[in-house]
Amino acid sequence: MTKRQQKALVVAIVGLCATIFGLWQQSARPQVSASPADGFRVLKVVDGDTVEIDYYGQPTKVRLIGLDTPEVVDPRKPVQCYGREASEHAHQLLDGKTIKLESDPLVGETDKYGRKLAYLFLPDGTNFALAMISDGFGHEYTYQSQSYKYQSAFKAAQQVAESAQRGLWSTTTCGGNTR
Repeated sequence: MTKRQQKALVVAIVGLCATIFGLWQQSARPQVSASPADGFRVLKVVDGDTVEIDYYGQPTKVRLIGLDTPEVVDPRKPVQCYGREASEHAHQLLDGKTIKLESDPLVGETDKYGRKLAYLFLPDGTNFALAMISDGFGHEYTYQSQSYKYQSAFKAAQQVAESAQRGLWSTTTCGGNTR
């Protein structure tokens, strides 16, 4: 092997190692938190399962993974049973707050409408979607049979809320039928 061939081989090996290291480093990066240390400011509560935040200086809509609340803003649908209550509860929990986001590699970054997909955590560390489901202001939502990180916790919380007839599960409100 000539010196020129040896040099080319060394360059190729170094390049391959750098590529492998870069891919390893990218996969080793925590996917858990997309939040800066101080979190993101909530700009607007759209409804119980969608918020707009200040995402690194850009207003960005976030659709919460695993949570569906009765509609109040969809122009194609009438306001659904318990929708106003769910929206009001979301306002109480989120207005003026700085929150943390957590992405989920099982779900992806955005939905078909271009909204960021994430879990939202309140300043005290509470998972917002879990709280909404537990309190009967929404239900667990699995999109196209796709599993996600907190799916079993959300389903269990819904079962407890249903059994206790909290919020939209009460026979005096919707009895679980928000349509």
